[in-house]
Amino acid sequence: MSATPGVLIHSDQSLLAKAAAARLVTRLVDVQAARGTASVVLTGGGVGTAVLAELAASGAREAIDWRNLDIWWGDERFLPSGHAERNETGAREALLDKVDADPARVHPMPASDGPDGDDPEAAARRYAEELRAASRPEDHGPVPSFDVLMLGIGPDAHVASLFPEMPALYDERPVVAVRGAPKPPPTRLSLTLPSIRAAREVWVLAAGESKATAVRMALSGAGPVQVPAAGARGRQRTLFLLDRAAASRLPPGMDRVGSP
Repeated sequence: MSATPGVLIHSDQSLLAKAAAARLVTRLVDVQAARGTASVVLTGGGVGTAVLAELAASGAREAIDWRNLDIWWGDERFLPSGHAERNETGAREALLDKVDADPARVHPMPASDGPDGDDPEAAARRYAEELRAASRPEDHGPVPSFDVLMLGIGPDAHVASLFPEMPALYDERPVVAVRGAPKPPPTRLSLTLPSIRAAREVWVLAAGESKATAVRMALSGAGPVQVPAAGARGRQRTLFLLDRAAASRLPPGMDRVGSP
C-alpha cells in the first residue's frame, strides 16, 4: 500500500468538488495518454455526486476519451434499477447521460430487479465475476488495478458500504452483500477492503464538520475494523480531499496541503 496519505484542503464543498473534478480529468487523461485506456470507481453521496456534476459542467471533460474509460462503482444500494437512491442513478443524472461513454464499459452493480432478483449474495457474485473478467495478468488479483477509486466517508468512518465492526470488513472476497446496514437502505453491495486496496490511487472525499472526527480517526492509525476508512489505501497513492470544515480536527503533525 501507499505511504502516509496526502491531505488536500479546500475552502468549502463547492471548491472541493471543482478541484476534485479537475484533478480527475488530469489523472484520467494522463493514464490514457500512457496506456490508451483508464478506469475509475465512482462513489455516491453529496460530495461524490457534486464532483461528477462539476465534471459534466467543465469544458475539460472533452479531454477524456470516454469511449476508452471503464467505469465501476464502489458500492450500491440494493434497490430496483432507476431508484433515486441508487448511486448509479445519481451518477447517470449528474454525468454519464451527458458524455459519450461506451455502454459496455459502464459497469453498474446489479439492482434488486436484475437477473438475480432479490438475492444480494448472487448479485455480489455476479459483480465479482465481472470484475474478474476485466482484470489482467498484471493486476495480480481478482479485480482490475483501478486508476482512481473515489470514496466518501461517513460520520462513523465507513467507506463504500463497509460499516464499523460488520462482517464485511473481514471478508476477502472482491464483492459482498451487506445486510443490516446501520443506515438505510439496510441491504447493499460493496467492494471489500482488498478490492479497494487494489486501486492505484484511492481518493477519500469529505466535506462538512460532521465528517471531521471520522477524518481524524482515519488518519490516526486506527484499525480498519473499528475505522473502515483507515483501511482504504491505494497501491501507489492515497489522498484525502477535504473542505476546511472536514479538516478541522486533523491529527497533530498531519501535513496540510492545498488551499488555506
